[in-house]
Order: sequence, then C-alpha cells, then structure tokens
Amino acid sequence: MKQLFISTLLALTASAWAQVPANVEVKDAWVRATVAQQKSTGAFMQLNAKADTRLVEVRSPIAGVVELHEMAMDKDVMRMRPVKAGLALPAGQPVELKPGGYHVMMMDLKGPVKAGDVVPVTLVFEGKDGQRSTLDVKATARPLGNAAAAAPAAAANDHSQHKH
Repeated sequence: MKQLFISTLLALTASAWAQVPANVEVKDAWVRATVAQQKSTGAFMQLNAKADTRLVEVRSPIAGVVELHEMAMDKDVMRMRPVKAGLALPAGQPVELKPGGYHVMMMDLKGPVKAGDVVPVTLVFEGKDGQRSTLDVKATARPLGNAAAAAPAAAANDHSQHKH
C-alpha cells in the first residue's frame, strides 16, 4: 500500500511539473545588455500558451527586484508601470514581451550584463485551475544599438513614481 501511494504521488508530481513546458512555449528570449553603473535592464520574449494561462511572476538571480511591466500612453506621456494582476496568455495567441510594451523589468542588478551573457529567468504561470508552475528560460544578452531595443531604456532609468 505504501509503495502504491508513493508511486501515485511521484506520478502526480511528475505530471504537474510537465504541464507548463508542454503548455507554454517561449521563443526568442533576450535581455538588453547594460552599460557601466546601470542598475536595471529589460527582458523580452514571445510566449504562446496551448491553454488559457497567466504569467504571474518572474524571477532572476541577477537582480534584486524582477517585475512584469507595461509601457502605455498616459495622456501624452509614455509611462512604465508594474502589472500587478499578471499577464493573460490566451490559448493559441502569441503574446510578445517587447521594448515599448509588456516586458520583464530587472532592477537592482547585482552586476553588469554583457552582450552574449546567458541570463537565467524563471517564469511562474497560473492555470485556470489556480495551479502554479514554473519554467526556467535562458535569455541571451544583446548589445545596445538599435532604436527598438533602446526605447524602454530611458523609461527603465526613471523610476521616480515606482516604489520598491
């Protein structure tokens, strides 16, 4: 009886861990490289869920604070703000985390991020049933250089209305 219980528990645990990698696909994960003394950066990627899911938390060991953010127009000013309720990932519809839109904000960096560095990022998802699971992603740091990648950099450095 004890062996049956342990086998069942292991099978359930394995299937729970296997749900997210099969449920959410991550493409083109990258992080913006930093310059000397820069204390924040952004991470970007495309997410595609097979079933309705929410991205509810993001973590990375390279930063003291990691948050999901959005950039949106507020009157005539582009503002960046944390997304408190998580980001909906509708089934079968790609959701892009990109400069100038939804993105992962990494603040209080523990060191510089150089082009070519591989940055570990943990994504926490919540299904319709409330079950949470994680997916570890490796994001490659890209150099500064094009206007699209540099857009959130100015906003990233202005956290005057952002509380930690």
